Amino acid sequence: MNAPDVVVVGLGVHGAALLHELARRGVSVVGLEAGPVPNGNGSTTGRTRITREAYYEHPAYVPLVQRATELWAELEELTGAALLRRTGGLMAGAPDGTLVQGALASARTHDLPHEVLDSAGIARRFPSILPPPHTVGVYEPNAGVLMVDACMRTLLDQARASGAELHDHTRVTGWQANPAAVTLYTDTQEVRARQVVFTAGAWLNRLLATERERTPVQLRLEVERQTTHWFEPAPGTFLRASVCPITMLEREDGSLLYTLPDVGHGVKAGLHHGGDIVDPDDVDRTIRMDEQERVRSALEEWMPGATHRFLDDDVCLYTNTPDLHFAIGTHPGHVNVTIVSACSGHGFKFAPAIAEAVADRIIEGAAVFDLSLFDLARVVQ
Repeated sequence: MNAPDVVVVGLGVHGAALLHELARRGVSVVGLEAGPVPNGNGSTTGRTRITREAYYEHPAYVPLVQRATELWAELEELTGAALLRRTGGLMAGAPDGTLVQGALASARTHDLPHEVLDSAGIARRFPSILPPPHTVGVYEPNAGVLMVDACMRTLLDQARASGAELHDHTRVTGWQANPAAVTLYTDTQEVRARQVVFTAGAWLNRLLATERERTPVQLRLEVERQTTHWFEPAPGTFLRASVCPITMLEREDGSLLYTLPDVGHGVKAGLHHGGDIVDPDDVDRTIRMDEQERVRSALEEWMPGATHRFLDDDVCLYTNTPDLHFAIGTHPGHVNVTIVSACSGHGFKFAPAIAEAVADRIIEGAAVFDLSLFDLARVVQ
């Protein structure tokens, strides 16, 4: 392996997007992944993912997700791949709840197209949904569904086509850095580069801990085991992507139910957060019946007829920061080491825009987007 300009360690969606972005700009870049590429062991899994603009988490995300949507569309145009399907999105719950108020704040701050619907209005617009009394919904037309496998395949194919080098089944066992270079020790060879970007998701702290010749930095991150479920809807229900939006419902008990319409393999549903904190190398991949039943019951209350027949389930890992915002920045001890944890269960959609911003910082020394909300220093232990 020739000494590249940049090595990207971890090839989930954020690593794949950065590999593509750097390669297309002419940067000599190598990607390393401990397992197969792609794989479903971490966070880049689940067949489909939500994308949305009326971002309840913080208005600062809106310009970033809008740029990401533009970049996904550019990839579609370039390759002919079907990556994004717009379905509209409904954020619903109590009028004064976190979800509704946060979605409205983002929509109003950025003048996003949206409608506010009462429970009767939700039921009229979407006959598949039975909203609880006094529910308010914020409907946005620009939300939709990203196709996980197609997105990953396209990013990786385009990275290779632009000259990126990928090495799967290559585990980094140690590393050290000085101002001139970073050396990575893998289970097969040493790799030396001018700069390294760690995008290792749930394994990020484990990777940082292998730094040699100084006390390793650790981040305040927790890995959360999440379950996702698919159900075949009853005949005659209006749950196909052509007529049903992605939805998020803040329930009375504080839990957040999310759903994605049927794009060919059933309605997808899960409860956002609330899973067990786990060791990423020792995750129970068997989903219990009580876990399936909790989601099935919540989904049936929200979308009667959506759970006609169970189809499938999956385990996904969330890598959570304490405030659930991303953590992106330069390693506190090394100016040529960048850490990207676009995480906490809502990062997939942002991958091409975050890759663009990180590439700007590596190549130009500054990013167009304001990433101060994601300042890495706040999560360094």
